[in-house]
Amino acid sequence: MTLRCISLLTFFASATIFAQKKNLEVDQDRLEARIFELAKFGLQENGETERVAFSDADIEARKWVVQTLKTQGLDVSIDFAGNIIGHRKGQDATKKVISFGSHIDRVPNGGNYDGCVGSMAALEVIEILNENNIKTRHPLEVIIFSNEEGGVMGSRAMSGHLSSKAFEVENTTGFSMGEGIMRLGGDTTKIAQVTRKKGAMAAFLELHIEQGGILEKENLDIGIVEGIVGLKWWDVVFTGFANHAGTTPMNARQDALLAAAKFVVAVNEITNAFEGSQVGTVGRINAEPGAPNVIPGRVVASLEIRDLSSAVIEKVFQAIKTEGEEIAAASNMTIEFLPLDTTANPALTAIEIQKEIEVATTKLGYTFKYMPSGAGHDAQDIATIAPTGMIFVPSKGGISHSPKEFTSAEDMANGANVLLHTILALDKKLDE
Repeated sequence: MTLRCISLLTFFASATIFAQKKNLEVDQDRLEARIFELAKFGLQENGETERVAFSDADIEARKWVVQTLKTQGLDVSIDFAGNIIGHRKGQDATKKVISFGSHIDRVPNGGNYDGCVGSMAALEVIEILNENNIKTRHPLEVIIFSNEEGGVMGSRAMSGHLSSKAFEVENTTGFSMGEGIMRLGGDTTKIAQVTRKKGAMAAFLELHIEQGGILEKENLDIGIVEGIVGLKWWDVVFTGFANHAGTTPMNARQDALLAAAKFVVAVNEITNAFEGSQVGTVGRINAEPGAPNVIPGRVVASLEIRDLSSAVIEKVFQAIKTEGEEIAAASNMTIEFLPLDTTANPALTAIEIQKEIEVATTKLGYTFKYMPSGAGHDAQDIATIAPTGMIFVPSKGGISHSPKEFTSAEDMANGANVLLHTILALDKKLDE
């Protein structure tokens, strides 16, 4: 055979592979079927599923995921934090891994989609690559993170942010996080070995339902996540004077609950006064002594502020703090802002991965917008150690963490297709 013939054969083979990748699509029906199959683990008599991390249902679902990954030819392991890791070899073992995945645990009385869509899409991506005999240059890694809903446990461990103090926290199963890690096949005494060095991954991608109503409202297919918001929490304590509700004149009261009510309104007004997408929330109020015939003398209210910028969070907080102090002074009482140990720093996604997601979305003919994530995700911690991208698909009615949450099969498949083609693009571009 002449050199020219060999060149032509190579050219046509390359063109065939290119066309194959361009037209590559996930199996929408199979993806949805896996969502329904996963929902059987923890299925209740009322037709809803309960699968909180560490529960028997969680353990059984994880066994099913492990078996499915093994069936697809992956080398499967469980790390010391309980994360399920499925490894697929690449053409070049020296290259860094491209990782993707999400979680399958749920909040109490939650829904079937949440992190499950990203997890089942990861399984679908591997199966499509296998069916089309596509071997990536980079090794691929499916990660099903442990206990996302109870404190992003698995991803925090992987990024080196899970402290031993967290082991004491219990969830609704009655198991502490430390006990849960052991139930999932991990080992709390070796948790430090889970930590990965910064730059050990070539990239990380997470597909997730939006958990809001923006994409549906604007009739868009895909959300390209610019970053995951940071958040800070405070307990705000108003101290007035508890007194008899029948004998104390209205103009002689130091009503801590009344001051707190004014504060709640102020939080809403001040947060709205700033340009941007920051949010401020008072979600909990506890009035003491809590009797109907006693003027509340002490109130503890929560304050949460979220934004993509730590500077904006601080700016909004200072404005709220100033107004709160003025409300307290005018009511002849004291106010304290007590920071809680729940700070999560904003995590920006990698711009180069955002662009690859956009290119894949456009080539596939889907509509999209850039947007922040107002909820926390495993990607938030992984972004501190690896270039990270995140893809959103619509949530029907903006409902999430509810049995009524729903994402259509078509929307799930759209997101999985974007995930697939972004991975293939990164596999090529990261070499360059």
